[in-house]
Amino acid sequence: MALEDAKTQIDHAFTREELKGPSFENVFGGAASFLRRKYTKDLRGVDVAVTGVPFDQAVTNRSGTRLGPRAIREASLLQPCDAPYGWGYDVLSEFAIADYGDLAFDYANVPAFPATLEAHAKGILEQGAAMVTLGGDHSITLPLLKAHAAKYGPLSVIQFDAHTDTWADDDFDRIDHGTFMYKAVKLGLVDPKRSVQIGIRTDNPDTLGFHILDARAVHGQGPEAIVAQAKAIVGDHPVYLSFDIDALDPAFAPGTGTPVWGGLTSHQAAVMLRGLAGIDLKGGDVVEVSPPFDTTGATAIAGAHVATELLCLWGWSRR
Repeated sequence: MALEDAKTQIDHAFTREELKGPSFENVFGGAASFLRRKYTKDLRGVDVAVTGVPFDQAVTNRSGTRLGPRAIREASLLQPCDAPYGWGYDVLSEFAIADYGDLAFDYANVPAFPATLEAHAKGILEQGAAMVTLGGDHSITLPLLKAHAAKYGPLSVIQFDAHTDTWADDDFDRIDHGTFMYKAVKLGLVDPKRSVQIGIRTDNPDTLGFHILDARAVHGQGPEAIVAQAKAIVGDHPVYLSFDIDALDPAFAPGTGTPVWGGLTSHQAAVMLRGLAGIDLKGGDVVEVSPPFDTTGATAIAGAHVATELLCLWGWSRR
């Protein structure tokens, strides 16, 4: 596909036949799949499936993250014409990436949601595709970790966040975006000694042994130094990367349910995500994008770029 095709071609999410390559169509029109990838439930030959989880039952303050996947897809439409800048390769041309659509679930049966998402994720992984997930509040990461740990064993986690999400909660039937990482550790899904949380700027009395590289450390030491420490911590262990958009300062991402000042800049996040090239990334998510609280769309734009960087990170060590 070339720029000339934009005159006559549209809705590549449905009309494109191939899974690889850039996509040129008018940004303001057409079906809004992530990066104009083909919408499909057939994962034969697919390297990475992007899926949305429009769920926001577990929020501390402002609801609206159920609209995050839709907004992230729309924000991504500016990106698929060219290779992601600075990587030196085009993940869209070298790998078969599909938009698997959103998770279907009964919004009125909240207790059934985690098992529904876990089965959804296992179904994708069992077909041989990796996953990048668009959330949704941060509670969705626990079922995703269960599915990935079932395939890869206990994982290292790199978590970009304002909060550690390790507040104690031994009621494993509760769905809570502030305690999901506590449960992940207690369930043996995550090895905290080989995991790192970046951008933290809220107090928590028990971080369960996670390495904390907080926002002050990022601002003081610089993103390059922080990412070097993070890579040393996770080593060659299988990694799951979760990016809560509130890791960014509200000046860069106001559309989140739990904004906290003093956070990362978009530049710092971009440098660190790019600097993680070489980790053994098995899957990842971007969560907490709440479009109703950001009429500019900046938060969704950030979410779309984070998800694209996750694809690039996954592909980097598999070229």
